[in-house]
Amino acid sequence: MSRRILTLLLPMLGSVAPLWAATAAPTTSAPVISGVMADARLSETSGFAASRARPGSFWVNNDSGHAPELHLMSAAGIRLASITLEGVRNVDWEDLAAFDLDGKRYLLVADTGDNGGLRRTLELVVIEEPAVVTDGMRVTPSWTLRFRWPDGARDCEAVAVDAAAGEVLLVSKKRVPPELFRVALRPVREGLQTARRVGRLRGIAQPSAAELTQNPVYGRYRSQVTAADLSPDGRTLAVLNYQAVYLYRRGSGAGWSGALSNPQRLDFAWMPQAEAMGYSLDGRQLWVAGEQRPSPLIHFPLDAP
Repeated sequence: MSRRILTLLLPMLGSVAPLWAATAAPTTSAPVISGVMADARLSETSGFAASRARPGSFWVNNDSGHAPELHLMSAAGIRLASITLEGVRNVDWEDLAAFDLDGKRYLLVADTGDNGGLRRTLELVVIEEPAVVTDGMRVTPSWTLRFRWPDGARDCEAVAVDAAAGEVLLVSKKRVPPELFRVALRPVREGLQTARRVGRLRGIAQPSAAELTQNPVYGRYRSQVTAADLSPDGRTLAVLNYQAVYLYRRGSGAGWSGALSNPQRLDFAWMPQAEAMGYSLDGRQLWVAGEQRPSPLIHFPLDAP
C-alpha cells in the first residue's frame, strides 16, 4: 500500500469512525481497514472468497469484459498470483464462493450477471482450488452447473455455497424485496436446472426520498444486493449492498425460509461501489471490498462463532 493512497484514505476513514462505532452491532467491532487494492489486475472486483489452501489470503474475480481469471490476493490487498480457467468465458462474473466437499477444496464462479434481463441460462463454474499456485497457471473446471430462473430473467450478483446441504444459494439483485433461490450443487442428473425460490429477504433498507432526490439515477441502486456468503458454521447468510452488510441467522438444523426477516445490519462508511464480500476461514472476520480501483479493503471483526 503506498503512502500516497494511505494519506488520501485515512483522513476520510478516520472522519467516519464515529459512525461505524455508533452503528456496529453488539457482536461486531468497528470495521478495520486492512489495505488498499490498487493492482491494475484487480480493476473491477466483484467476487471474494477466502482461500482454503493458503489461509490468510483471498481469491477475487473481475466483472464482465475481463479475462476468465481468478486472482489470489493478500490480506493487505496485494495481488499474489493469477490463474486462468480453461475453456470458460467471463460473460458476467459477479460472485465467488469457496467450499470443501468430499475432502477437496473448491471455488465456484458465478456467471450470473444480467443487467439487461436478457440471459435465458446462467452458469456456475466449479474448479478445484490449486494446492500450489503459480502466476499464469491454467486450471480446468471440475464441473459446470447450468440453470435458469423459474419465471423469467433476473440479475444476480450474490451467491453462496452450502456444501453440507448440497446446494448453491442465489440472491436476486433488482427485485424488492430481494429473492433467495437455490440450485443443487451436485445434481443427480446433468442438464439445465430450474432454480427454486426459498423466500424473500426482508429488512433491507430502501432509499429514502432525500436520497432519490439527491441522486435520481443511482440513488435507487444503493439498496440492491451485490454479494453474499455463508458463515463457516452454515448458520448465517451475509448479504452486501452498497451501504451495509445484512446478516440473516437460522437456528441449528433449520431452513432459510423462516430466517429471512429482522437481519442484523453492519454499516460501513465510504466504499467505491461495494460489490465483493466474504467470511474469513474461521468466521471471525467479514471482509468487504469495492469494485472501483483503488478500493479500500476492510473487515468487520466478529465474535467467535
